[in-house]
Amino acid sequence: MTATDFIVARSDLETCKTIATTLPSADALPRDALLVKVDRFAFTANNITYAMMGDALKYWQLFPAPDGFGNIPVWGFGEVIASTHPGVAVGERLFGYFPMATHLVIEATDVSKRGLRDGAAHRQGVAPVYNAYARVSGDPAYAGRQGDYQALLRPLFMLSFLVDDFLAENEDFGAGTVLLSSASSKTAFGLAHLLHSRGRKTIGLTSAGNAGFVASLGCYDEVVTYDRVTSLPPDMPAAFVDMAGNSALRIGLHRHFGDQMKCSIRVGLTHRATEPDEGALPGAKPRWFFAPDQIRKRAKEWGPGGIEQRLGAAWSGFAPLLERCLTVVESRGPEAVQRVYLDTLRGRIPPEQGHMLSLLG
Repeated sequence: MTATDFIVARSDLETCKTIATTLPSADALPRDALLVKVDRFAFTANNITYAMMGDALKYWQLFPAPDGFGNIPVWGFGEVIASTHPGVAVGERLFGYFPMATHLVIEATDVSKRGLRDGAAHRQGVAPVYNAYARVSGDPAYAGRQGDYQALLRPLFMLSFLVDDFLAENEDFGAGTVLLSSASSKTAFGLAHLLHSRGRKTIGLTSAGNAGFVASLGCYDEVVTYDRVTSLPPDMPAAFVDMAGNSALRIGLHRHFGDQMKCSIRVGLTHRATEPDEGALPGAKPRWFFAPDQIRKRAKEWGPGGIEQRLGAAWSGFAPLLERCLTVVESRGPEAVQRVYLDTLRGRIPPEQGHMLSLLG
C-alpha cells in the first residue's frame, strides 16, 4: 500500500514535491498500531514557522522524510482504517498533529476514552502536545465548520492563550500598551482578543494592505501601518509581541521606545527576510517565547485538566467571532496543496482566509 507525502527542501522552502511512500498492509501492522487516513488538515502561516524552526525545535523529526527534505506538521483530522489495538476501532476519527500526507501509522499508547498518544520512538523528545490525538467521533465541536475552526485556530489560540497568560502573570511587565506585529495573523488575532477582554490597550501593527481587515476585527484599540510606527508616542511604556520576526521592525521599535520598551517577545516568523545580527538594542532584551515551558509551568501549578479547562473557557468566548471574520477555503489534491503552500510561503494568502487541505483526490 502506498501513501502520498508532500515534502519540502529543508535548505530551500521554495522547493517542494509529492512522493509515494510505502505503508504496511492492514494485516501487517505492528501490534497496537493504527493506520490512519488523513482526510483534511489546516494550513496557515504558523506551519511556515514550523518549517523555519524545523531543526531548532525538532519538528522535522516527527514525520521522517528523505535526506535533505522535511514533512511539515499540520493540525487536522484522520480516520482509522486499520487497527491492531483492541481499544481503538476502525472508523474512529482522530484530531491532532499529522504529516502533509494521505496516511500515517500511529503506534497507539496511553489510550483513554478521550484520546491516545503516538509512542513511535522518533516522535519522542518533543512537547507532549505534538504526539497527542483526541478521539472526536460524534463530537459536534469537531464536526463540519466547527471542526475546521478547531484545526485552523485552536492550536494557534493555544499559543495566544499562553502568551496572554505569560504577560498577565508578569503584569505586562509594567507596560500600559501591547504592540502586536503581523496583527492580521490568526495568532495575533487571538491574542488581541484576550488582551482586549482583560482591558489591556492593544495596538496592531500591519501592512497597509491588511489595515482595513485588522481594524474590522474589533479587538485592536488602534491599527498602525509599519511605515508609521514612529508616530507612536515614544514615552509610552510598551510591550512588543513579535509575530513577524522582522528584524528591521524590531530594531526600529526598540530604538523608538528606548527604555520604555518593557518587554519584547518573539513568537513567530511570518517574515522570512531577517537580519542575523541585531546587536544590543535599547529597552528590554528580545527573547523567544517557548510555549512548552509555559505549559509545563501551568500544568504543575493548575493541576490535571487545569490548562484545558481555562483554555476551553477562553475558546468559547473567541469561537463566535470566527464566523464573522474567517472564510474557510477547501482544496483537495497534490496540485492544490502545493499552490496553497507556496502562496502561504510567499505571503499571498488574504488574512480573512483559512485553508483546509487534503492530499486525497
